[in-house]
Amino acid sequence: MSTNVGAAGRQEAALQTQAAPRGGRYYRRFGLVERVMHAGLMFSFIGCALSGLPLLFPYTGWARGLAALMGGFEGAALVHRVSATVMVIVFLSHIFQFLWRGLASGNILSVLWGPNSLMPQPQDIVDLYQHAKFFLGFGPRPKFDRYTYWEKFDYMAVFWGMFIIGGSGLLLWFAVPLSHWLPGWVFNIATLVHGEEALLAVGFIFTIHFFNGHVRPEKFPMDLVIFTGRISEHELKDERSQEYERLVREGRLAAIEATPPSAGAVTFGRVIGGTALVLGIVTILLILYGLLVG
Repeated sequence: MSTNVGAAGRQEAALQTQAAPRGGRYYRRFGLVERVMHAGLMFSFIGCALSGLPLLFPYTGWARGLAALMGGFEGAALVHRVSATVMVIVFLSHIFQFLWRGLASGNILSVLWGPNSLMPQPQDIVDLYQHAKFFLGFGPRPKFDRYTYWEKFDYMAVFWGMFIIGGSGLLLWFAVPLSHWLPGWVFNIATLVHGEEALLAVGFIFTIHFFNGHVRPEKFPMDLVIFTGRISEHELKDERSQEYERLVREGRLAAIEATPPSAGAVTFGRVIGGTALVLGIVTILLILYGLLVG
């Protein structure tokens, strides 16, 4: 009988170990400001995409139908400008936060370099090379820090796109007053650049970014960290082991320990993230259809 009890105890311990990742410790990864900014960027980007694509594919039935839902092409233009305004506000707020953190730390370079920076660094090239070797079966999986090379690529793509798409969009928005000082060919180029770069951005965000953030095997079907702001201990150890080891070594791990996300926060994240994911996939399919029939 003692043997059975021992076996039962070992089985229960094994079950608790398997359940630990879900009910174990959690750590704060993103604060409220970062999550609100991401939400603003996400909704404004989707708004710009859904209101701008009908202007690129006006010859398709889906484009006319989508524009009709927004009150026609004039209504779509209004939605586009409102969404663009929100996106610019989020971008400027991020720049302000970026500079504020650098000044508060007493070293502006701290936000441009180091493990907590989103700026690409030589280590990212090494990580990319080691990751490629891992995919091909020629080496171990690299240890990542707070931000991986693909997350930095996503970030820089958005950062670069804000200047290209935003700058050309402002030229087109205020074309009438600006036409008194600028030649007409500038607005023709702005129209081409704005449309093509926006199409590239939509395709990138709704495929590469969505895959990296949600569809990867270890994240499927949804990565909720940007919605809850929390990451479980087992995810931190497995996916960002270098950051975990650094936080332990510096004695800062306990300072970011947080309560597990509530059921309501998890449900909210799944609904919002799932809706965005579905809209993105549908948008990509509509774009492909528009390109094929065009």
